Amino acid sequence: MVYLNEHNIAKILKAIDNNEILIWRELFLDLHPTDQVNLFEMLDPEQRQIIYKNLSSEEFAEIFQGLEFKEQKEVLIELEHPYAVDMFNNMYSDDAADFLGEIDDLTAKKFLEHMDDEESQDIQELLEYPDETAGAIMTTEYVAVTANETVAEVLKKLRQEAPDAETIYYLYVIDNEEKLVGVISLRDLIVANLDERIKEIMNVNTISVSVLKDQEEVANVIKDYNFLAVPVVDSLGVLVGIVTVDDVMDVMEDETTEDFGDMSAVRGAVDLDMISSEAAKRRLPWLILLLFIGMITAGIIGSFEATLGKFTILAVFIPLITGMGGNIGTQSLAVVVRGLALEKFDRKRVISLIKRELGTGVIIGLGCGVLVSIISQVVTGSHPVLGFIVGFSLFCVLVVSTLIGTLVPLIIHHFNLDPAVASGPFITTINDIVGLTIYFTIATMLLNYL
Repeated sequence: MVYLNEHNIAKILKAIDNNEILIWRELFLDLHPTDQVNLFEMLDPEQRQIIYKNLSSEEFAEIFQGLEFKEQKEVLIELEHPYAVDMFNNMYSDDAADFLGEIDDLTAKKFLEHMDDEESQDIQELLEYPDETAGAIMTTEYVAVTANETVAEVLKKLRQEAPDAETIYYLYVIDNEEKLVGVISLRDLIVANLDERIKEIMNVNTISVSVLKDQEEVANVIKDYNFLAVPVVDSLGVLVGIVTVDDVMDVMEDETTEDFGDMSAVRGAVDLDMISSEAAKRRLPWLILLLFIGMITAGIIGSFEATLGKFTILAVFIPLITGMGGNIGTQSLAVVVRGLALEKFDRKRVISLIKRELGTGVIIGLGCGVLVSIISQVVTGSHPVLGFIVGFSLFCVLVVSTLIGTLVPLIIHHFNLDPAVASGPFITTINDIVGLTIYFTIATMLLNYL
């Protein structure tokens, strides 16, 4: 196997353009599957047609699986229907289900009706599971054995079934009712005596997940136990599939993207290929909500009109007060949301976190409060009390904003909601309201000393 470089790219493209089929096939198929995908993405439509004509549907299936969904849709239009059907027959069931579940129902049904009965049934069963569950992301291509089989018999079976299995690093032991009773690693199988029974060497303390378990929790199981795959069972303990580590990597990427969208108030609009109108449609509701919440800020300023009327200099420091409150609140939010995503918090650690963030807010508040108090005196040459008002207000705002950024996601999580919905803009807007209230309240209380 060789790796893709400029020299290989040039040779393969030249061979494709010159219709030197044997040469480019040998060079192309000798590449790592990932490099095959990368090279395929470089081809123009005419060059891709040469690929379709001279690669079998089984060979192309692995390339199709490595493409992004948008590219898969574009490629599918270029494929002849029989070729596409046979390609789906040769794809892993979970990858085929992922794609067919995203396209329109009529087109998906057309492909499923023409596929092999067994492959079609496997995919349809996967499509019936709720989104973002173990059942929706699992594959049904695995190797299952029985406890009474010998090592020699299993090795013979493995040679026959391995080409169609997504992974063979673990073999799953089932009973007569197909319930999961044990697991054996490929390593243990290889070093065992040929006449030993599987029941003598299998591990009966199996870790499995429910078919309806949330995909993020499944990912955490694989991460925590350093698995390459985890078996999936139904409510009766029957083995129905496995979730592999490559599926989990896709899950973690999707979950991280979703969290970034939530924290930026752009959920569902982080797709770089999304058109402007669709992106605006998904982001606008959040912004309208924040707009109405932000109007409370204007109301607060209006309610302290008398204070501002006497000392307009107070308006100069409004951006500083609101900006710093939003910044420190977002920092605390990021710490908490990340910790919750990694499931690092129990009751004791939550209390410890709140104390730590409070202490952090006090220290930062003192430093920034003293600094801005001095700067306000030097820059504006105003009354010393003004410096105290600005400095003390900033101290209070930073402490309170730190607590808001810490407590809000924890409270949301307590009610079994995604803490990432306590988005950065949401926290910032809330802190603006609280910050201005603190600032003008302190200024009003000390008005007589100015």
